[in-house]
Amino acid sequence: MEIEQFLKKLPEAYSRPDREQIEKAYRFAESAHAGQTRANGQPYFSHCFGVASILLEMDANADIITAALLHDVLIDCNVLPKTLRQEFGDPVTKFVEDVTRITALPYLSRGDQQPDERKPLVDSQVKNENKNKDDLAETIRKMLLAIGDDVRIVVIKLADRLHNMRTLNALPPDRQRKIAQETLDIFAPLANRLGIWQFKWELEDLGFRYTNPEKYKEIAENLTLRRTKRLEEVDHIIEELQDLLEKSDVKAKISGRPKHIYSIYRKMINKEKSFDGIRDLRAVRAIVDDIETCYKVLGIIHMHYSPIPGEFDDYIAAKKPNNYQSLHTAVIYSDGKPLEVQIRTMEMHQNAEYGIAAHWRYKENKQHFSGKYEQKVSAMRSLLSWSLEVEDNQELLEGMRTDLFRDRVYVITPKGDVIDLPQGATPIDFAYQVHTDIGHRCRGAKINGKLVTLDYTLKTGDQVEVLTVSRGGPSRDWLNPSLGLVRSSRSRAKIRQWFKQQDRDLNLEHGKLSVEREFKRLGLTGVDLPQLLPSFNLKTVDDLYVGIGCGDIPIGKLINRIAEQTAVSLKEEEQLIPEAPVKHKASDNITVMGLNRMQHTFARCCNPTPGDPIIGYITRGRGVTIHRMDCPNAMRMNDSERLIQVDWGLVEQTYPVPLQITAYDRQGLMADISSVLSSEPVRLVDLSLTTRQHIVKVNLVLEVAGISELSRVLARLENLPNVFEATRVNPG
Repeated sequence: MEIEQFLKKLPEAYSRPDREQIEKAYRFAESAHAGQTRANGQPYFSHCFGVASILLEMDANADIITAALLHDVLIDCNVLPKTLRQEFGDPVTKFVEDVTRITALPYLSRGDQQPDERKPLVDSQVKNENKNKDDLAETIRKMLLAIGDDVRIVVIKLADRLHNMRTLNALPPDRQRKIAQETLDIFAPLANRLGIWQFKWELEDLGFRYTNPEKYKEIAENLTLRRTKRLEEVDHIIEELQDLLEKSDVKAKISGRPKHIYSIYRKMINKEKSFDGIRDLRAVRAIVDDIETCYKVLGIIHMHYSPIPGEFDDYIAAKKPNNYQSLHTAVIYSDGKPLEVQIRTMEMHQNAEYGIAAHWRYKENKQHFSGKYEQKVSAMRSLLSWSLEVEDNQELLEGMRTDLFRDRVYVITPKGDVIDLPQGATPIDFAYQVHTDIGHRCRGAKINGKLVTLDYTLKTGDQVEVLTVSRGGPSRDWLNPSLGLVRSSRSRAKIRQWFKQQDRDLNLEHGKLSVEREFKRLGLTGVDLPQLLPSFNLKTVDDLYVGIGCGDIPIGKLINRIAEQTAVSLKEEEQLIPEAPVKHKASDNITVMGLNRMQHTFARCCNPTPGDPIIGYITRGRGVTIHRMDCPNAMRMNDSERLIQVDWGLVEQTYPVPLQITAYDRQGLMADISSVLSSEPVRLVDLSLTTRQHIVKVNLVLEVAGISELSRVLARLENLPNVFEATRVNPG
């Protein structure tokens, strides 16, 4: 690792002061890290050199290469920012400080093979999954803020993570898995969002290698076994396509396109196919001079080979959110096997490989830099702005998976503009994407000229027309995740913001009504709301009502916390009375006075469900009968000495719950009810209905796993057209 060899790799366009600055940084960092080693025994400076080398391959400018060499001296070597500023100036120091700020974020694994990372994780670092998710969400939030400051900082951090992943084998297996999973969850999707394909595919493959080593090895071996034959086939295909295009006077550079292990695995999972069933393992890429030639090449290929229906994507006319542009098509080649073809210009190819980093490469002049680069940074900031509006950490993590990193759909406005949305988006999400006010006033939608419901899932190519009212605001039902009316975190943030601007007293009233309505629908009584306040970081019940009223706290989250109460108390009892783990039968879950496996039956008069407050009644010869606490039969029992304290144990079964649906009788009502039930993990046990003056009452018994599941089913049933009410039947 001689410095002379490194300096020889520097682009010729670097000036003499640039080269002197990089050489100075090389020697400064090497000296500062002297005596420090990595887990693999190499000098720690080898990591700094590796990060700089990765960025050098992207033609980064001298300041970025300098910062890469120095990126760990502040955090590891007790070097002061003042010293860096004196030696290397403000721009380099700013880069190093900002990268250090991200590296020092709590709960973010460095992966730098520091001494503390060479030890296995302790139990406390693995347990408490909810807290870990909250911590991770806060870390992601701060990383997104860094992008808003200067995206180049994040590119340096991505190069830092990539080099760490290349040398991850020196760490203990549990740390390998943790760092690799973090790479798949945060860094690889972030590279994809920035459009840096070179980083994305390698981070994904390396992350997959450590999180699922068996599957990684299986796919890698399959690729190796067929590598020679596949290369021969691709070489022949390239030669044939080159001749075909030359006959049409088209200049194109054609090359094979490698398929990466993780992308093959994702296709196997998404398409539920084996390795042999993945048909686009053979792929080529054609690079041409201009956009017009892209479409000309596409036409030539489709004239000579049969296109596979549904396998054509035009990302030139409708580019991806990360600014990726290309034509994708799949055809049946002359040997009868599928072939995937990508067609793009050289500029599109540079964007695809280097993404947003393509616009700060050293060779570009400053005028070009301040144009396209600033446009793309501005677009990135707007895409990430929603993260500042999302307060709930769990929702931020979900938003990362949907709004930012999930595949997109491209829909068309009536004027012909293309709008990109997260996969699974609804007309309401579309309305908010067009304009916040249109979202607030949305009351319906037409897809391709036909009226649809607001929970319709948009598909690429749909033409969407939003039907609005002249004034008004969003419905609180839009925030109910059980109804599936809004899928985008950005839309949810806008809706909550609207409700927050309403009067506190109005939100308090709406929140209280929502809770009372949900409790009535579920048949819940005697819920101790003050006991739940610490889990929401609130001081009063009124604050809880206001949070629910303005949408900050989904009603489903409150129901989940109520259902979790009994699980917490159970864990405490198991610690007091340790017992060998056994798989209980359906009726062995109840604990009576803290003891398991007592003979008991569920009272048919009130049909208690997990999450309900319950009480036991000692019978003669049949053990304990379990009643709901508010069951009239239990309340009328005079012999109080035979009443006994009982609690829900581990829920490993479903429980029958009687429900009643009141609706206006119409054609297709039962089909809609059946559709809801069939899409939920519940079982219909009994059903009957009565009709009077066009009003139908549907009585049914469902087997559900608990209160949370019941809440979701009732919300979906009540949202059906012409349904007035869907409630649980109370005893007595």
